[in-house]
Amino acid sequence: MKAVIEKAKVLVEALPHIQRFRGETVVVKFGGSSMDHANVVRDILEDVAFMSCVGLRPVIVHGGGKAISAQLKLKGVQPRFVRGLRVTDDDTVRVVEHVLNKGVNPELVHILNELGCPARGIHGEDILSVEKHRDPAAPELDWGWVGDVTAVDDLPVRAYLEAGITPVITPLGSDGTGQVYNVNADSAAAGLAERLRARKLVFLSDVPGLLSNPDDRKSLISTLRFSEVEDLIDRGIIGGGMLPKIGGALKAIKAGVRKTHIIDAALPHSLLLELFTDRGVGTEIVADE
Repeated sequence: MKAVIEKAKVLVEALPHIQRFRGETVVVKFGGSSMDHANVVRDILEDVAFMSCVGLRPVIVHGGGKAISAQLKLKGVQPRFVRGLRVTDDDTVRVVEHVLNKGVNPELVHILNELGCPARGIHGEDILSVEKHRDPAAPELDWGWVGDVTAVDDLPVRAYLEAGITPVITPLGSDGTGQVYNVNADSAAAGLAERLRARKLVFLSDVPGLLSNPDDRKSLISTLRFSEVEDLIDRGIIGGGMLPKIGGALKAIKAGVRKTHIIDAALPHSLLLELFTDRGVGTEIVADE
């Protein structure tokens, strides 16, 4: 009986959060090593299905880096990364497009529909306009067909949301000539959240959140204010693969997204714990009061 009562307390704790977020758009980005584990993927999608069922409007942006690298190796192509971005030549971009649009995306859509959550895939190149990625600090570097988002056609996404359908979007873009570009999934999610004026932007990561000591998973920073970020970057606490997430989070907050979250994809039902409990389980990034 005690266990049953504890479950009821969890539901009661979730109630005000459900009421507050009903009808609001939440952009969820996931990828990385979490996509290598079927049970983790299913946990995440169960959370998304729950969110949809209680009235939230989730939008998924997914990666597929490990699957892409595996397919490239089968073709004898060694994956190459520069400053955290995949160098994408002609052969690589074809593999990226095929794996994301024909493999990962349909599988995620299938699982969501199986869970009773109506979902449809959207190829990112159909809605994300991009320009070739360049680094002003290193103009000699060339990543090939890697793009930065310049505009988002949100009409197909909004149409699905209005129909009660969860959009599942690949991080690809187009420059308008028909050329497909590989897009950093964190940046793609941030661009969508900004355009959709999402209530929340959630990055599912390989770590519990932002750590003050990268070697200590218990050093979680629960809340980070906009004005504190620059100092943490200067001190090296924020770096590497966390930079695109933080950069996207700040851009989204500037555009009106209320909060962004970084949470551990491997923690069972971390999405629900972060969104529907009082304390949460990851790092939330908020605007200065």
